[in-house]
Amino acid sequence: MTAESLHASATELLTAWKPDAGPEASLREAMLAFLGSAPRGCLREHEPGHITASAVVFSSDGREVLLTLHPRVGRWIQLGGHCEATDATVAAAALREATEESGIAELRLEPELYGAQAHPITCSLGKPTRHLDLLFRITAPPGAVPVRSAESTDLRWWPVDALPADADVLIR
Repeated sequence: MTAESLHASATELLTAWKPDAGPEASLREAMLAFLGSAPRGCLREHEPGHITASAVVFSSDGREVLLTLHPRVGRWIQLGGHCEATDATVAAAALREATEESGIAELRLEPELYGAQAHPITCSLGKPTRHLDLLFRITAPPGAVPVRSAESTDLRWWPVDALPADADVLIR
């Protein structure tokens, strides 16, 4: 559970991920190049940018997705956040973040990479940086009721075919 294990897990995930040619393939290559030059690039202390762990949380039947109205971003987005030095892998960080931010126990994580995104943001560092999100698909147990955390302005289930107009979430 070190910066090295997080870095290795991010590199392995991106190496195994085979998106179609186009923007996702280009982003994959850029993230791998970033990791090649940033041994501590999975930790928020890396000011130019850092890998973050995101969770696209689906209802047990897959018809809804849980989104947070993020106070800093001001839009509906997937759950997730910074990797911590105590996280063994980026996938473990995504599951931890999803559990903390949703209040839902027994979430089920699919271990392969669901997708990737890059966002300019002023995060908890207080300086402009870039979040390089590695996204994981997570499924909630039947009847799961989310509980909003202090990290969210609002938290709710949205039908996957009726997301808010300003939502910034990858749905496959």
